[in-house]
Amino acid sequence: MRNFFGSLLLNNDLPKIAILSPCLVEGDAVSNDVVGMYETLSRNLFNVRVFAENSTVSYPQVSHPSKIKKFLNKPSDILVYHYSVGWDYGMQLLSNIGCKRIVKYHNVTPPEFYEGICEDYASVCRAGRKQLNNLVKANCDLYLADSQYNLEELNSISKEENQEIQGAVVFPFHHIDRLQEIEADMSVLKKFKNDGKVNILMVGRLAPNKGHLSLISAFNVYHKLYNSNSRLLIVGSQDPRLSEYKEILDINIRNWNLQDSVFYSGRVSDKALKSYYLVSDLFMIMSEHEGFCVPLIESMSMKLPVVAYGSTAIPYTLGKSGLVWQELDPYLFAGSVDHILRDEQVKFALGTMGWKRYQEYFTNSSVEKTFMKALQQFL
Repeated sequence: MRNFFGSLLLNNDLPKIAILSPCLVEGDAVSNDVVGMYETLSRNLFNVRVFAENSTVSYPQVSHPSKIKKFLNKPSDILVYHYSVGWDYGMQLLSNIGCKRIVKYHNVTPPEFYEGICEDYASVCRAGRKQLNNLVKANCDLYLADSQYNLEELNSISKEENQEIQGAVVFPFHHIDRLQEIEADMSVLKKFKNDGKVNILMVGRLAPNKGHLSLISAFNVYHKLYNSNSRLLIVGSQDPRLSEYKEILDINIRNWNLQDSVFYSGRVSDKALKSYYLVSDLFMIMSEHEGFCVPLIESMSMKLPVVAYGSTAIPYTLGKSGLVWQELDPYLFAGSVDHILRDEQVKFALGTMGWKRYQEYFTNSSVEKTFMKALQQFL
């Protein structure tokens, strides 16, 4: 594959490729996908640049979107627009630029999750959902979705608009390969590994769609009925604008007397993240909306058994390598956790199945092959 694309360097008509996102943030799943695309295209000797209105990433170099039309100056050039929030500038650019246009759709969280908690978030999500019809009506050359769930959503909208789209699933690039190689954070290992407690892990930013209240409720049942020597580790960033959501969680933690058994880490380094996976016995997620859910494949890569609520993209990502339930019953989840952790064969089997699924579908090398195959028609 690389030799073929490398040979294209001899062709003066080799297209330039711009990757566009409204913002890039260190450690963000969409941003990691942007960086992964950039690295793949650069490695295959394309002239590729990244454009964003706001960026806090140290790599790669990021240009302002106002410069994108000067860079993409031929009809054969390619714009790859990562869509996850409403952005008027991005939609205008997508509608008016005179080159090949590819959308990478990451899904948009429904605004109802944020209403009454944070109007800023609700407004952005509302705009993002509203623009989806225009995204489809833009009739781009290709729509990439990072899960089958996302692609089905785009296809559903296209039917509403009486329009056919060309679409394909390309899983997102990520930093999990690096997670495998780096050293673990010893301070996290020392704090949580050798005190005899069962550690149940959830990774994901503190946001209403992530289902933390259901998660804590299920843990409360497990902790009270099955194993009081247990702990819930919640790893993920905390936006001060969502402080009302965290207060709701804290009230329930206090009401259930779980203050000493639920631990928030906040945003952590890659080394610390690896340590949290290493110290944990099981990954449990009860999120109500996911466009893909990278922590699931992190868990699979670390051979950690998974119990999940089967909402949105979660069943597509997890496949048969975890235990998926279609109802948010805390007793069902608590009993499942207890069964898995009491039976080493079941725990080992789930972990092994997850690792095999990760190796087959989700490594960055696998994602690269799928991505380049999708682009081949434009090169």
